[in-house]
Amino acid sequence: MLTVLVANTVSPKLTPIAEWLGAQDTDNAVFAFWIMYIIVNVLSVIVFNLGFARKLPLLKNVIIYGLMFFGNMFMTFLAFALPIIESLFIAALVLGIYKLQLRRHQRTDTTEQSE
Repeated sequence: MLTVLVANTVSPKLTPIAEWLGAQDTDNAVFAFWIMYIIVNVLSVIVFNLGFARKLPLLKNVIIYGLMFFGNMFMTFLAFALPIIESLFIAALVLGIYKLQLRRHQRTDTTEQSE
């Protein structure tokens, strides 16, 4: 007699963005990876530009962005199970609000000093 054991496959716990992109389907996993990779890169560049205070020379920028794009591949793999994209979005939002408040404060200081 032949017995067949069917293993219960447990699907991994995915983040809401990965589920929304259809990463649980094996046919869609590559598409979801590349879309998430683009999102992680865009958010990383925004957070880097908002959080880094001074301007860098061109060669240093090229090296930093190259290393960032390479490292973001590993972060994208983690983004399937961890809230990487959500965290980057919140960081970009907080840094954006901080920059707006800083500009507004600097503008009021210059107008007060000119009076």
